[in-house]
Parts: sequence; structure tokens; C-alpha cells
Amino acid sequence: MKTNKSIKAKITSGKKQAGADVTSATPAPAPPLPKKTAVTKKRTEQTETKRGSKSSTNKARGAPPKRKPAKRRRRPSVSPETVNAVFSRFAEIEPEPKGELEHTDAYTLLVAVVLSAQATDAGVNKATRQLFAAADTPEKMVRLGEDRVRELIKTIGLYRNKAKNVIALSQKLIDEYQGAVPQDADALESLPGVGRKTANVVLNVWFGQPTMAVDTHVFRIAHRLGFSKGKTPEQVEADLLAIVPKEYGVPAHHWLILHGRYLCKARKPECWRCPVVDLCPYKDKTPAPRQ
Repeated sequence: MKTNKSIKAKITSGKKQAGADVTSATPAPAPPLPKKTAVTKKRTEQTETKRGSKSSTNKARGAPPKRKPAKRRRRPSVSPETVNAVFSRFAEIEPEPKGELEHTDAYTLLVAVVLSAQATDAGVNKATRQLFAAADTPEKMVRLGEDRVRELIKTIGLYRNKAKNVIALSQKLIDEYQGAVPQDADALESLPGVGRKTANVVLNVWFGQPTMAVDTHVFRIAHRLGFSKGKTPEQVEADLLAIVPKEYGVPAHHWLILHGRYLCKARKPECWRCPVVDLCPYKDKTPAPRQ
């Protein structure tokens, strides 16, 4: 009978043999990657230099990014006949609708629209009567100065920042556009304080372009009439531009604004005197008040 020592010796020698087999089966390490040659390194440096110079050139130019066109969306469920009927009725009631901001030219309109953000047209008109009496051109506005502009428009909300923008956009008009208001959306949106809606108003009201400025009224009316289901002003703008008949392209946004301001109000629309109530799919119509 084998002793415990002999058994233990055999087990130990077996483990050593197994370990030797595993070590011999391990693959050799991969050779190191070849170093970059002088030619490869030079090409890489040239590529990086070109990228850097291109980026710095774009920054130096300071060119405003081109306006992204409103994305095309699916046509709303409302029929073209209904859309045409709605706008034809608006045209019968008010053939030549006009905005309510007081202005005498493209520049005073631009300033008035910039000042109208989060303010009523009546409040803006009250302030601009004094402002435009003192300065109605970019040159006069810059000479008037930010402090005086701020004093004249202090009855308007956000007047400090608006005064700063009015002076800045006036200076840019002088420096880059010979004091004239450009008729291009991208150029307008490059001006301080001017966004997509403001640019659309100026292009539509003064230059007669069929743009669609989507404010809270237009946004609300577009949804209630079934013209759009868009969740952003840009989406609603795209939907409206796709369905508004060409003959109503210019006055359409005025009609929608006025309709929302005086009839189809946010909290309590006056449906009983709405000229398109029979064409409107809005469910929560307001009944006529009791006499």
C-alpha cells in the first residue's frame, strides 16, 4: 500500500506539469504598432493646420448662420376648400388689414417690433411717439445714445436690454448696410434683438413678402382652426405657409393676429360673433352671453 508521502509527491508533480503546458500554450505578445513615418506625421500636421485656419477664417468673417427654412410637415386634416373659405371671409370683412404698431418707414417699424416683445402695441406706440420724435434714423438714434433711449422707453417691459439692442442694431445698420434696413431674412436676424418673428413682421409689413410671423395669437388660432398641430412656432409657420392660398399670403398673418386679439381670445373666445364659427373644429365653443 502506497504511503501518503508518495501520493502527495505524485499530485505535486502533476500540477507542475499542467502549469508548464498552460505556459507553453500562451500566445506571444503582439508586435508594437509601427511608428509614424516622417511623411505621415507631416501630412497629419498639414491637415490639422488647414482645419484650424478654416475655423478661424469663419470666426473672423462673423457671417450670420443662414436661416433654416421651416421644415415641411404633413398637411393638416382640414381641407383646402375650408382654408380658402376661412381666408375669403376674413378678406370680405377686412380687405386691407394692417398692423397696429405706429411707424413711418422700415427702420421705425423694425425698432417698434423689437420693442414690442412682451409688451402691448398700445404701450409701444405710447413710447415710440416720443422716441421717434427725437430719433427716427439709425444715425440719429446712435447720437441720441443708450441712456436717453432707455429713459424714453422705460414704460415698456425689459426696457434696459431693449435700449441696448436698439443702439446696437442702429450701429450695425450704419456700419454694414449704409443705414438701410435689409430685405433679407438672414441679414435681419443678424441684427441685435431681432429674431425670426421680428424679421418676418418687417419683411411682410414693409416689404410685402408672404411671410408668417407666429406670435401667441397666430399659434392659438392655427390650432383651433385645425390648420396646424405643431408644437413650436417654426412648425406652425411651416404648416401655415403650406396651406394658405397664395392670393392671401401677405395679409394672412394680419387676419390671424387680429382674429386672435379681438375675437378668438385665449381664455374666453367670443364664438357667438365669429365669422368662421361654422368652419371651426374647436370643441369648447363659448355660448352667447345671456341677455
